[in-house]
Amino acid sequence: MELRLAQASDINRIYEIIMQGRNFLKRCGVNQWQNGYPNKENIMEDIERQTGYMLCDAEKSAAYACIDFDGEPAYDHLRGTWLDQNDYAVIHRMAVDDSYKGQGLAKQFFEKIETFVCARGILSIRVDTDNDNSIMKHLIEKSGYVYCGTIWFDNSIKIAYQKQLGLDKRP
Repeated sequence: MELRLAQASDINRIYEIIMQGRNFLKRCGVNQWQNGYPNKENIMEDIERQTGYMLCDAEKSAAYACIDFDGEPAYDHLRGTWLDQNDYAVIHRMAVDDSYKGQGLAKQFFEKIETFVCARGILSIRVDTDNDNSIMKHLIEKSGYVYCGTIWFDNSIKIAYQKQLGLDKRP
């Protein structure tokens, strides 16, 4: 699997993956992403800002995420404590194609992102999810992220995590 920058020509494929994720969450009874976010405009903004990334195998694009190095304003208002105040990357809008679910791809995606972030000289990643998204919370925690508190984002309370990256993630 290869991590690559998303291009404008990927917009329909990315949105297909996002919609699969939205429908999966709905089937699981999770309220996250059920209000129209993220939409194509969010994805196009990711692409234009060069923060949209795809995880691809030889056959097709398997997953999408926004990897942002400019911080997240909502994180300035954490109800809790971050592990540190160093520069960090943020993961937003992560989704995996339905045909890859159950194969450990999301965990592999986290690992690829962590290696990529370290290569940019950043040793910390923050991520958040809805409290009722137990699948994502489990994945985040299993990937070594630490619960730091809650934030208000997209008109709801989110559970916020951080991971400090070690030497094992540097290329």
